[in-house]
Amino acid sequence: MANTENHEVCEKAANIDQSLLPKKAEERTVGPLGYVFMWIGDGINLGNMTLGASLVVAGLATMNIYQTFAAALIAIGIISAVFALNDRVGYRTGIPYVVQLRMSFGAKGAIISSLLRGIPAVVWYGFQSWIGATALNEIVKVFSGHTFDNIFVCFLALQAIQIVLSLYGFHAIKWVEILISLVVIAALIYVFIILLQPHHLTKITDTWVNTPGTWGLPFFGFIMMFLGNYAAIFLSAADYSRELKTGISDGKRGFLYFLPIVIAYGFVLTIGVMLASATGNTNPVQAFAIIVENDYITVAVSAFIVLGAIAVNMVANIVPPAYVITLITKMKYKPAVVLTGLLAIAACPWVLVDENSAKGLQIFILTYSAFLGPIVAILLLEYYVLRKQQVDVQELYNTSGQFAGFNKAAIIAMLIGAGAAFIEVNLAWIVGFVVGGAAYMILTKVAFLDSPFRKGTIFEDKQK
Repeated sequence: MANTENHEVCEKAANIDQSLLPKKAEERTVGPLGYVFMWIGDGINLGNMTLGASLVVAGLATMNIYQTFAAALIAIGIISAVFALNDRVGYRTGIPYVVQLRMSFGAKGAIISSLLRGIPAVVWYGFQSWIGATALNEIVKVFSGHTFDNIFVCFLALQAIQIVLSLYGFHAIKWVEILISLVVIAALIYVFIILLQPHHLTKITDTWVNTPGTWGLPFFGFIMMFLGNYAAIFLSAADYSRELKTGISDGKRGFLYFLPIVIAYGFVLTIGVMLASATGNTNPVQAFAIIVENDYITVAVSAFIVLGAIAVNMVANIVPPAYVITLITKMKYKPAVVLTGLLAIAACPWVLVDENSAKGLQIFILTYSAFLGPIVAILLLEYYVLRKQQVDVQELYNTSGQFAGFNKAAIIAMLIGAGAAFIEVNLAWIVGFVVGGAAYMILTKVAFLDSPFRKGTIFEDKQK
């Protein structure tokens, strides 16, 4: 197998941890079903439900049911396409995202661009865990007869659980996501059936189904919000596809993204807007309590939040930053996972959830999101247009070879794309994607003609 040969050659050439070497076919343990459940687990969380609930403003939905589903399907189609396109490098070669970056940004430049994925993931890891800990605290309070009340202790306990699970890599992630997905989907189906009762359905119909809505800027803004939730994840698609068993066609892999995102994201978003329409409350937790009249509603809702936080972190917020830490520090993967968990604690998520910090958190999100569109555009153009899907994997691991140092064209194009994204924040991802991609093609063609990064591209024959 080519990947086995690459693994052995790269191991000798590079001073790098085993976890970042090309995955051998026999090391890939995630099958199609496990992969689908991994993405279902990632999509079932309170944040996505809140996105659906946000459509209801002053008792009336800003988009009707047809516009909502149309926007969701457009966004899911784009997400699935980008996922399937960007995962191909990792799936075919077995390399992780941080190594894929070297092809465009160079070995040193990849450190900068990988941090734009790793740092936000660490922050969100802590943020999701604190939200989960808040819910876990409520569960413990109920079962302790309200004698226990300490969110920070629950936070540390939840971090410890997630760190231990993550030490076992994607083998553990696969089973955790399957279990959480089945439990949470069953609970959401129960809520959905309740919402279909006549007295709830009438309110939902008046508020959401029959509202005029709009096909204007809010419609496209909703698509961008949808895309924004996945922008960081499909950027590092190689980290996931390299774990998937070999022999699956590109089209089938695209379906392995589309199906779970439709099931999870679509269903959770629908539940969110239905809850807000039926209750007039855009806070899903409070809306749950109104809809489900049960003495143990606090435990049920809190359990959903805890499981959702774990599911999201296991897929999106632990592995990518651990790889970044391994790349920069030469640390082994398992210690890097532990350090990632500790950094998530050091991110002080209890400050981020404070209302006084909301503005700063929003600025942080907008800042790093502006870079994600340009980076994914550069990666896709590099692989499909400039190199025609031909990658010298062994050269990517050569510390003194073609991809050493910085690719100035990629760095400048990323900054140009990010700058353009700040001009129209509501359309930041698509603006950054288009402008950053165009800038990279132009700079690669007309600038830095002596750059070694031109070797193997369609512009190689124009090199001085």
